[in-house]
Amino acid sequence: MSFENLQIAREEGLALVTVNRPKSLNALNRATIAELTRAVDELAADPSIRALILTGAGEKAFVAGADIAEMANLTSPEALEFSRAGHRLCDRLEALPIPTLAAVNGFALGGGCELALACDLIVASEKARFGQPEVSLGVIPGFGGNGRLTRAVGVQRARELIYTGDIVDAQSALALGLAVAVVPPEQVLDRCRDIAKRIAQKGPLAIAQAKRVLRTGADLPLDAANALETQAFAALFGSSDQKEGMKAFLEKRPPHFEGR
Repeated sequence: MSFENLQIAREEGLALVTVNRPKSLNALNRATIAELTRAVDELAADPSIRALILTGAGEKAFVAGADIAEMANLTSPEALEFSRAGHRLCDRLEALPIPTLAAVNGFALGGGCELALACDLIVASEKARFGQPEVSLGVIPGFGGNGRLTRAVGVQRARELIYTGDIVDAQSALALGLAVAVVPPEQVLDRCRDIAKRIAQKGPLAIAQAKRVLRTGADLPLDAANALETQAFAALFGSSDQKEGMKAFLEKRPPHFEGR
């Protein structure tokens, strides 16, 4: 894979994707959104990848937002396509069957916050800052932030953050349930790697089904969500991984999962 605005590294079954536009605080222009979408699609097709970590280059920003210099003069039709491109990226990232972690090392604002919200877990640096400040620019979140932020923190807090455009620090993000951990800046990637490697040791088919049930079931009535869970639970008993996992447990040894 060759990219202008991204760096891709593979580390023992993990993929580390770094948005690399530090001069613009890793802002998302159309080219970067297209590259991220292509990277997600290509990594999704690689069975050796068990987890993905997304971060931003430098110490100041994860992704500071969409590229306002590029957005400022968009027409309504162009803005519609820009929003659709952002939604495609976040939807594909969210739908990946592997766990995804956002290593937020600085500003995650606007489109950057939306990108982090599309990941399964967020680990925040003590210097991280989160927010959806689009109303200060006369617009609203356009990459899924309205829906995902509501699902992450509840409708009242989402309304407060979106209506005011307030930016919150890492500890506030932890208290809100946006982040799962807050660590010193030099430890944010290592904490993500630790979590990702622990997840990657589990059955990949089980992780994929858990992601699907959690994602889809969140928008269903409880009885429908439970029915979806039952079907996924039963389907896994047709896999080699289920047989290996339970056999390894009974034999008191680590399992060797193959994803089949």
